[in-house]
Amino acid sequence: MEEQKQQQLEIDLSREVAQGTYANLAIIAHSTSEFIVDFVRLMPGVQKPEVKSRIILTPENTKRLMLALQDNIRKFEQDNGTIRLADRKRERAGGLPHRTGTEGTGVKGKTSERLKQGRRNL
Repeated sequence: MEEQKQQQLEIDLSREVAQGTYANLAIIAHSTSEFIVDFVRLMPGVQKPEVKSRIILTPENTKRLMLALQDNIRKFEQDNGTIRLADRKRERAGGLPHRTGTEGTGVKGKTSERLKQGRRNL
């Protein structure tokens, strides 16, 4: 049996992108054709935080991302122990605002009626 060669994808990573962007909130919306993930950095005392990055994915690629994250979390926890999630009440008591809906996401008008929102603190 011939050994199958795996294709390697060479990607270019600029210095700016390689530094990354910190976010502690993800706002997720979806329509029938795409998922929109807005990454936000919440800071105490900041009334209107900005979206630091927006990623738009097809439903298929969103599911692939979810599966890849699940696999990486499983591997991380095998090596480092269980990741504990903060208590939501304690999290809000820490001074970070609790936000829901499409406010500040750039989703307005009829589009916001069609999109279903999710909110996940990172």
